[in-house]
Amino acid sequence: MAIEVRIPTILRTYTDGEKAVEGNGATLAELFADLDTRHAGIQARIVDKDNGDQLRRFVNVYLNDEDVRFIDGISTKLADGDSVTILPAVAGGMR
Repeated sequence: MAIEVRIPTILRTYTDGEKAVEGNGATLAELFADLDTRHAGIQARIVDKDNGDQLRRFVNVYLNDEDVRFIDGISTKLADGDSVTILPAVAGGMR
């Protein structure tokens, strides 16, 4: 089962600069674990192990353009051909 994962610029150091990579898994949790086997360290930037293996607070993840926080979070089920987009929340700016 191939899932396309779109990687934001800030995490591309883990994917050797690749904008998109493929992964496998029946759920987001399995997908992120699979990605970490080829792109060591990326899972820790997305998943907060100290908070019960939940998505990090300032990381938004979309499954086929739907926010997974409104589906089943990290337990969201995946299907072959799905597209996952990882977007870190951005804050700040000038006053």
